Amino acid sequence: QVQLVESGGGLVQAGGSLRLSCAASGLAFSNYAMGWFRQAPGNQRELVAGISTGSSTTYASSVKGRFTISRDNAKNTMYLQMNSLKPEDTAVYYCKATYSTRDYYWGQGTQVTVSS
Repeated sequence: QVQLVESGGGLVQAGGSLRLSCAASGLAFSNYAMGWFRQAPGNQRELVAGISTGSSTTYASSVKGRFTISRDNAKNTMYLQMNSLKPEDTAVYYCKATYSTRDYYWGQGTQVTVSS
């Protein structure tokens, strides 16, 4: 079955960096658009960054210039390099694989906590 497994979350001080990974299995990874989403307590889940099958990228305005999304199709893995982290980046980060409106999958999430 399809599995998306996030890793790399943790506790970091403001200004620090983290690199999240999303390892995919059970799907044709290169055929899926991939994205990172986050959800803070009391907030809706929001798109952080996305990367298409052709590696075009998009970012939320709040993270543009600080975060970089990438993918390695040979390793079936997507990454999110997060630099200059701020306390407001604290959230559970989820990866999503999307083929169509009916064919998509979520990971279980990884906690990112940024202390001030």
